[in-house]
Amino acid sequence: MGLYKHIVKPFFDILSASIGFILLFPIFSITWLVLMIKNNGKAFFYQERPGKNERIFKIIKFKTMNDKTDANGQLLPPSQRLTKAGIFVRKYSLDEIPQLLNVIKGDMSIIGPRPLLIRYLSRYNDFQKQRHHIKPGITGWAQVNGRNAISWEQKFEYDVWYVKNMSFILDIKILFLTVYKVFKKDGIYSVENDIVPDFMGTETNQNSTHGN
Repeated sequence: MGLYKHIVKPFFDILSASIGFILLFPIFSITWLVLMIKNNGKAFFYQERPGKNERIFKIIKFKTMNDKTDANGQLLPPSQRLTKAGIFVRKYSLDEIPQLLNVIKGDMSIIGPRPLLIRYLSRYNDFQKQRHHIKPGITGWAQVNGRNAISWEQKFEYDVWYVKNMSFILDIKILFLTVYKVFKKDGIYSVENDIVPDFMGTETNQNSTHGN
């Protein structure tokens, strides 16, 4: 696994992200133009996230929510800020395309645990912290095994299992499953399923991992 993890995977990431961005550039451009119009000139969403070894980097995604606030100046709940264009973009995972630039830059991998919010770092137990032993990914083992339909604890078990079992064959499998699930999602997408509550921590330590 060492050779793949340190040499083959990084090369594969940059090569596949570069080719992918070139192939998807027409879709990228159209999505950028539509969101520029719908979001008053703001097509991208930037946010700091923890990467490998909890190093902070700035993730880039297409902006799918507006910035509307309540009477007190607080942002409205995500479900109320998700635009019609944003729903379409999320439905087909188009909001993830800009992250190919994060991969080319070296902050992310194509396959790996999803980069979550900085505030979650203090809430992980020792087992869950292992998800930061590698670069975060655009898609991952947890995403093709339930994504938002499973609990946070299940997601982290899948993440850590991937960290301990990554291989070229596994990455290819995850890529194919990701493409399959993106297209299969058509007709069953809902805002409720796409917006999940914050991870607040796990009371007891997990000490085992599992595959699928």
